[in-house]
Amino acid sequence: LLGRALFRRSAPLLQQLERSMSTVTIPPPACMLRPLEAPLRYLFGPGPSNVPPRILAAGAKPIIGHMHSEMFEVMDDIKEGIRYAFQTQNNMTISMSGSGHAAMECAVFNTVEPGESVLVAINGIWGERVAEIAERSGAKVHRLVKAPGGYFSNKEIEQAMQKHKPVLFFLTHGESSAGLCHLVDGIGDICRKHNCLFLVDTVASLGAAPIFMDKQNIDILYTGSQKALNAPPGTAPISFNDRACHKMFNRKTKPLSYLFDMTYLSNYWGCDGKPARIYHHTGPVSGFFALRESLAILAEKGLEESWRKHKEIAAYLYKGLEDMVCDARSPQDLRLPSVTTIAIPDGYDWREMLAYIMKHHQMEMTGGLGPSVGMVMRVGLMGYNCEKFNADKALHALQDALKNCKKSKA
Repeated sequence: LLGRALFRRSAPLLQQLERSMSTVTIPPPACMLRPLEAPLRYLFGPGPSNVPPRILAAGAKPIIGHMHSEMFEVMDDIKEGIRYAFQTQNNMTISMSGSGHAAMECAVFNTVEPGESVLVAINGIWGERVAEIAERSGAKVHRLVKAPGGYFSNKEIEQAMQKHKPVLFFLTHGESSAGLCHLVDGIGDICRKHNCLFLVDTVASLGAAPIFMDKQNIDILYTGSQKALNAPPGTAPISFNDRACHKMFNRKTKPLSYLFDMTYLSNYWGCDGKPARIYHHTGPVSGFFALRESLAILAEKGLEESWRKHKEIAAYLYKGLEDMVCDARSPQDLRLPSVTTIAIPDGYDWREMLAYIMKHHQMEMTGGLGPSVGMVMRVGLMGYNCEKFNADKALHALQDALKNCKKSKA
């Protein structure tokens, strides 16, 4: 009897639920009823680069829980791989869930408080981005500005530090928008002299050009997964030394971002010495599998060999460009091995050239970015793509575009 009474009472609710479930008015979109198609392209731009089958296979492994012990083992492997790639022994070494921008924001949000002075070297787009992020954090931002690809002397940097007394100084090691690899020797020493943290962006340079976090006294270093590391976009290694940890864990205010708060991330990654890891967010499991494999490939190859190979292929590409009378814009001793900038040939529309190369060669090259838009085109040969036959393909495509694209009389 009780069961019948409950049924009679719930029957109107069931009928109401059925009516609500039958009132869908927007049909399934036609595009969702078609299979996914991804064209095969030669990714010879500034990133992402083509991903080797071994890393694609790692990313396709079965999903496990982001808090499973096996996942923690993968994350621990990633930490060791990052320490090798960065040449550091820092305990506080993790990978952000997100692109290189995630690590960029994490670095600034955790170490800078409202009202503090920040000094940013801007010689391309990435300095511009960090300056804006710092301003959004409430910092007093001071800019050292050069034209795209410009170089900052240690003397200029120290003079600016003496003037502005920053808590943080930012420099891009591999400025992909300008094809420049900036020297960092001695800058960390200057920062320590002035009680300032040294933050370095190696998104476009890690694995392609030498960097030594500990030896060069870099306090915070970050990179992205999708360039010379050859993993898919979406993970971003970052490391903080003891000086940086002291600053960010002795704040008066909480960081602007909860997701990027290193108080929680340090526990999630097992860096805080506590016995248990507590849920913070759901990490990109497949992305971490792929990142772990990319770091394993780098360890197997060896950093020195990776640096040598990128330098060799970049020189080969430069020589081919010179033979075509194309001008590589960056100074020879400061050229970024992973991304080459080419002065737009006189009389040509760079957009038309890049569109022609994509249409006829299925090849991505790009124009400038930020302040270098309209000044250069960019060719990237990184990691898996860093081979002579790929440089030859790129040179052939450029030659074909020069031959077939319209040239003005100018």
